[in-house]
Amino acid sequence: MHTSNRRPIIRPLYPDEWAVYRELRLRSLADAPDAFYSTYESESARTAEDWAARLATAAVSGKDCPLVAELDGKPAGLVWAKMDGVNPELMHVFQMWVAPECRGSSVGRGLLETALDWAREREVRFVELDVTLGNSSALRLYERAGFRPVNAPVPMRAGSALMLQQMRLVLESAS
Repeated sequence: MHTSNRRPIIRPLYPDEWAVYRELRLRSLADAPDAFYSTYESESARTAEDWAARLATAAVSGKDCPLVAELDGKPAGLVWAKMDGVNPELMHVFQMWVAPECRGSSVGRGLLETALDWAREREVRFVELDVTLGNSSALRLYERAGFRPVNAPVPMRAGSALMLQQMRLVLESAS
C-alpha cells in the first residue's frame, strides 16, 4: 500500500502520451488478468501506431474520456469512460485499474469520481460497468459510489469460470 499523504492528480490522457497509456494498460492486464475482457497477449501485440491512434481518436470523438491518475508525479492508475454508441443517456466505464503500490491512496475513487463528473457534464443519466465477481475491493468502490448490480452475472470469456456482474449507477438530474 502506498503511504503518500498527497492526493492523486486525475487528468485526461493526451494523444502524445500513448506510451504512458500503453504502459498502464499492459501493467493492468499483467497485474489483474481476471479483471478485464482483453488479455495481455492481445494488447501487447498492438503497435505504437495502434496505441497512438486509440488516444488520438478519443481526443476528437467527444464520446471518450481516457483518464490517468498520478501520485507523487508517477502514473498510478487508469480509467476509460465512453458514451454509449446508441443511448446518449448512457456512459460505460472500462479499463479501471490502480497500481498495486498506490492502492489505498484514493486513486481509484479519484478516477471514478472524475469519470462520473465527465458523465454529468454530458447530462448522462446512467453509468454502467462490469466487475469480476470476487474482486471485493473494486466491488466496494463501486457500491460506495452508488452502483448497484443489474442482470445476472455472465461468464467473462467463452469457457471461463470467472463471472462478471454488470453494475449501474443512476445519476441525479441536474434540474
